[in-house]
Amino acid sequence: MEPRSVGIIIVINCIFLTYFCIFESIPSFASTTQVPKGNGENVTLRVLFDEFNRKGMGKSLVDNALEELRLNQPDINIDVEYMDTPYSQTKRQIENSITNGTQLDIVSVDQIWLGELADKGLLTDLTEKAENWGRLPDFYQSNIDGMIYNNTLYGIWAWTDVRGIWYWKDLLEESGVEPASLTTWDGYVQAAKKLNSTLGPRGIEGVHLTGANHSADMWYPYLWILGGEILQQKDGYPTGGSYWFPAFNSTEGIKALSFIQDQVKAGIKPQTTHSWGKEFSDRNFSVMIEGSWLPSNLDATNFSKVGFIPKFPTPDNDTLTATLMGGWEFAIPQTSSNKDLAWELISLMLEPSILSPWLAKSGYLPTQLTIGEGLFSEQLRKINPYYDDMVSMIPLGGIRPAIPAYPFVADEIREAINKVYFHNGDPKEALDEAAGMSARKLGW
Repeated sequence: MEPRSVGIIIVINCIFLTYFCIFESIPSFASTTQVPKGNGENVTLRVLFDEFNRKGMGKSLVDNALEELRLNQPDINIDVEYMDTPYSQTKRQIENSITNGTQLDIVSVDQIWLGELADKGLLTDLTEKAENWGRLPDFYQSNIDGMIYNNTLYGIWAWTDVRGIWYWKDLLEESGVEPASLTTWDGYVQAAKKLNSTLGPRGIEGVHLTGANHSADMWYPYLWILGGEILQQKDGYPTGGSYWFPAFNSTEGIKALSFIQDQVKAGIKPQTTHSWGKEFSDRNFSVMIEGSWLPSNLDATNFSKVGFIPKFPTPDNDTLTATLMGGWEFAIPQTSSNKDLAWELISLMLEPSILSPWLAKSGYLPTQLTIGEGLFSEQLRKINPYYDDMVSMIPLGGIRPAIPAYPFVADEIREAINKVYFHNGDPKEALDEAAGMSARKLGW
């Protein structure tokens, strides 16, 4: 068994608090409910999670798993100190805490950060633990792929999300738009024109088009629908081995960005602010391509008034759709001195009997088949009337490359999209320029 920390080392804790008082405005770790101590070893696990859209949201999941962990380890007095931070701070908190020596045992990692954090040597190789666990075959393959960097598993993808078409039934009916018409590129554009004509005078936009910082995320599915890729891994790099190279400026990429341009020309306005579906629930838009979290913005009485199509629009009805999957993974910092206990707590948080009730409250989607399609899905299905349609998209989900340079590549793609959005740029020229910048960042 690996060495275990006893309480919180005073010197490290002082450094930690001083650093964040000066440079950050974050809450301190919060202990779980204390239990009577036995005569065994005292161990405190420190958990740093994202807020997951609501402060303290992950704590109940940790607490429920901790109860089981204590039963499994009666000879150890185990406590957990829990802290969560807003999304804009989480990655920086993880990096700073690990590099400055602050004891952390479990962290939540956005899937797109995995490669960068692993490449910096901040995360523990979990390959052997995960294989011995024996539960990986129960995960959707697309989610397993997102746990791996350089053929090494560094995180367990705990839950996910998908994106599809949301619409207000009454607004489409008033405008004479059939929901099925939204599923093809031409039908989507024509529907937007009808909706704007009918509802625009009342201040209701026909179709929402994401123009915020994550606009690339809403473009990738069109690229994948056509068979394109963001990056390609090739062999034969001049210094030997494999390498990543931009592929998004392919014929497929140009066609996908041209569809975005067609939307703008049809009067669909890119929205530079994004409220994660609240703008739709407030009825400022008739149609919105948004994530599976959108129902959390709806009053339950509106569920029957809002429709969901589990698709991104495709060039024609014979073309298979795609979506983008996001979500969070559990990882163990390389510096943790409690790796075995941390892994056991992670495995318990992922037990369907513990995770399913939490997913029902949070609105996130499962990464495990047992929860997505098995007996544990019943609880989720009762709460979320869109559940089956959402889960049907998981096998169609694409993931963003989990490599250190990805954030830079995504920024370049966003700049290319902005040129089309706001400056009537040529899709090919915009993507070629972005690919050139990305290639240089990737070492070319």
